[in-house]
Amino acid sequence: MPDIRDQQRTMALRIPGLPHAAVPAAVRSVLGLAMVAAVAVTPGFFSSINLLSLLTSMSLVGCVAVAMTFITLSGNIVSFSLGATLSATTIVLMASLDHGLWPAVGLALLFSMAITGVQGWIVGYFRANPVIVSLAMLSLIYGVANWATGGRGIYPTATELDVFKGRVAGLPIPLLAFAASVLLAQGLLSLTRMGRHAIMIGANERAATAAGIDVPGTITWVYVAAGLFTGIAAVLIAARHASGDMEHGIGLDYAAISAVIVGGNAIEGGRGSALRTAGGVLTISIVQGVLILWGFSTSAQALAVGLIVLLILLLHGRRS
Repeated sequence: MPDIRDQQRTMALRIPGLPHAAVPAAVRSVLGLAMVAAVAVTPGFFSSINLLSLLTSMSLVGCVAVAMTFITLSGNIVSFSLGATLSATTIVLMASLDHGLWPAVGLALLFSMAITGVQGWIVGYFRANPVIVSLAMLSLIYGVANWATGGRGIYPTATELDVFKGRVAGLPIPLLAFAASVLLAQGLLSLTRMGRHAIMIGANERAATAAGIDVPGTITWVYVAAGLFTGIAAVLIAARHASGDMEHGIGLDYAAISAVIVGGNAIEGGRGSALRTAGGVLTISIVQGVLILWGFSTSAQALAVGLIVLLILLLHGRRS
């Protein structure tokens, strides 16, 4: 017989006149309508300059958010070292430009995948706590990078990376790269055995193990995929700033985590998609764009995003 206290808690969580399961959807609809209204009354939001800036910035954060999606969906919560990995990758890219643009890009992507792949191997094969591993790797990356560069960035005179700042059919290349990353990530998660296994592990690792899935190998693959998309973001950011510096990735971890959560992905793993993350990136970018045009400070923007993330987490907790 159910515990009376459990029944009381369940009744207390319900909103009169609304089914319990419909509450999150209703609140999301209200928030969506509020955002549309805010955009409609914001002067200059649809100007070409504002839209170009918004889409470009969104794309840079978006690629890191796509990387974070793989880690979250596999049940490994989040990684706090993707920003540091991105920063170190920009340094590797800039230091390799003497060998040509595409060899340097290839080396940068391999470097990023190797760094995250090592984390996945530790998490998968040693059952280490993924958050602790990411924090340890964060310190390790910054320590090695500062030792190797003397705490200075790399500012080459070469202009090969300018190709990533151009446009194709009027659309900025970072936006096209982000769109391609979302589609590729969604394909990997939905259409490949490794992607489906990763989501199954996130949903129930014990059941996945009982089903014969190679859990350690799949988790390693997940982190390697996250490294690929982090590397893509690193190339775009290095091109934007024309430099390699350990400061380029500061704050991107938290922006990516916010996008994953606001997109509706389950923070405990097993439910979500790259498309949802793209929706989260767009939502946060629109909110920040509206606040900028209304003259709100960076602190106010961070506060607004934090409140949105907190609300989504509360709704997710109710639904669970």
